[in-house]
Amino acid sequence: MKIGIIGTGNMGRILAEALIDGNAVSPSSLIITNRTFSKAVELKKVFPGITIGSCAAEVADKADAIFVCVKPHNVYEVLEDIKGMLNREKCVISITSPISVLQLESVLSCSVARAIPSITNRALAGVSLITYGENCSGEWKKEISRIFSCISSPVEINPNITRVASDIVSCGPAFFSYLTQRFILAAVKQTEIDYETATKLSSEMLIGMGELLRKEFYTLPTLQEKVCVKGGITGEGIKVLESEIGEMFEHLFAATHWKFEEDLARSREQFGHD
Repeated sequence: MKIGIIGTGNMGRILAEALIDGNAVSPSSLIITNRTFSKAVELKKVFPGITIGSCAAEVADKADAIFVCVKPHNVYEVLEDIKGMLNREKCVISITSPISVLQLESVLSCSVARAIPSITNRALAGVSLITYGENCSGEWKKEISRIFSCISSPVEINPNITRVASDIVSCGPAFFSYLTQRFILAAVKQTEIDYETATKLSSEMLIGMGELLRKEFYTLPTLQEKVCVKGGITGEGIKVLESEIGEMFEHLFAATHWKFEEDLARSREQFGHD
């Protein structure tokens, strides 16, 4: 089976690298293209077996599964470019959250799905969020599940939780990276620890915490309970978090959902409906 990737920017490249490293596809079975051609060439330098297509239509023509990894405002244009190269045996998978499977099906006659990856998939870890089109064949559902099982834990979601699920899975690493950096900077400012040491300790702490959760030694609440001895130092720190964190995360989700609604409005202008 040939897999095509249209768009090798940040997430398109991460997806390609993960699919190859996870043995979901061999480099020789992958065909890619990008509007900035040099980005596709850079990826081919790492995996020489990859084929570079001259345009989106060529990728759609030669591939069986076509991943559309472009920005939301470019998706409709790409679909119009490739639809003449598609047939009912093929499948188009968009990784863009504001574009629904209903919108994909309004333009395309093949099987469609939306698969929202995470940067954690680059480490063959984390979750990918899957939504299948109404007309997506059973064979393609199995194949998409297989592909993403090689690089993640695929979770099929209802469209009505797309944004919050994406906030947790896809945006979450950036959010918690920011919080960790603030944690590190505060440690440097308040104590004699240097930035490099604080960064090393914090990074290893996060890796270890992830392993505890992955191996199911603890849940998040029990992990906190084990570390937070009554009357101890950790408890004093938790008191500060409880008093100062306030509604920060509620405001975060409100902001991401506001932006999502804005993106949805733009997609409706292009597709004409949800």
